[in-house]
Amino acid sequence: MRYLKLASLSLLFALSACVYEPEQFAGSETSNEKTETGSIVAVNGGKQICNPSVSQDPENYPAAMLWLNFGGKLNVEAPDSVYTTSKVVQHDRLSVSDTSGKVLWYLMRDTEAGDCQFQDPEWSTHPNYIVALRAYDTKGNKACENLDYGVFAVRMSDKKQFFFYDKDMSEFATPHLWVNPDAVLDSSADDSKVEGFFGTSDVRLVYVNKKDQIVFVDYANGGAKKAITLKKPSGVDGWMMDSPMISPDGKYVVYNVINAAMTGWRSFIQELSKDASPFEIEKNSGMISEPVQPHWFSFAGRLFVVWAEFPQGSQYVNKNDLTDASAQNGSAGRTVMREIKLAANAPADLAFEWVDNAKEIASVPMIGGRSPDGFFLATGANNGYLLKLP
Repeated sequence: MRYLKLASLSLLFALSACVYEPEQFAGSETSNEKTETGSIVAVNGGKQICNPSVSQDPENYPAAMLWLNFGGKLNVEAPDSVYTTSKVVQHDRLSVSDTSGKVLWYLMRDTEAGDCQFQDPEWSTHPNYIVALRAYDTKGNKACENLDYGVFAVRMSDKKQFFFYDKDMSEFATPHLWVNPDAVLDSSADDSKVEGFFGTSDVRLVYVNKKDQIVFVDYANGGAKKAITLKKPSGVDGWMMDSPMISPDGKYVVYNVINAAMTGWRSFIQELSKDASPFEIEKNSGMISEPVQPHWFSFAGRLFVVWAEFPQGSQYVNKNDLTDASAQNGSAGRTVMREIKLAANAPADLAFEWVDNAKEIASVPMIGGRSPDGFFLATGANNGYLLKLP
């Protein structure tokens, strides 16, 4: 998810899941609250977070979310002495924490290997993998002033990493990863190869390149050498592509296009093919705004798109205390879900069909997706929350 940075009185900005040195946000520590919308729990209460991604593994990491930290202090329960909560360096770890504030899993940056920071982490479609960016200083400066980025996956079961690209990535690449759900790991396999690391070669990656195009890489069909770029939507020249998310079947993406002021956005669905045109998720009667930060949600054989809506003219960063009743009436935004049917390689008039109207699932805006069991929504940037639905 992209984040707005304001510098002094100028209009300079950068959009990202979190930019490297964003304006710090000082929130008040919030309490847990049970409301008509569900049970809302602050994550890292009172401290700014970004890149919220709800757990895709309800078995091993239930009621949890993945997120990035800022510098200073963390308000979480550390699992061990390695995971310090004071004198924290911005973006120095990936954290998965639950509704009790306990850290269930983490990955610290490796300073010996030259890690400067993590960026854009997202839980993959497979519960055992997370994808993220890793920054390093191109001049070897420990102050990390000249950054370049690579894309890597981390295997949650053993924290081993696999680099798809070790450099030349945009800070705003917002990658997402699909792994065949039937993959089976072989402990004797070569971890330096895609098939060995993931237990299958059927692995797909999307990211936004430096030309602001969505790139699709299919590692079962040529990999990076045969990567394709998707057609961009019309009418959005100068807008920024953001947060492509691969569908559960690995055949589509859903994503944002956001204007420079971050006060306007549009969302699209597109087949992962160089010839496919994007379908816009249009604003309809009753919607607060165009949809933003869309995610896929699959349940009982049905496919949905979940998105957030914010009041027009607002930026889609949350500075509200969502545990406060005054923010739970839709005034801060809301979360919506709509069922959809898709048919790959079909004529345009048969490829895309909404099954029903959009319905509100929470009267607060949650931009981090819905858990596979359907019970949890996550959000962040600036305040982080987990919401357990009734």
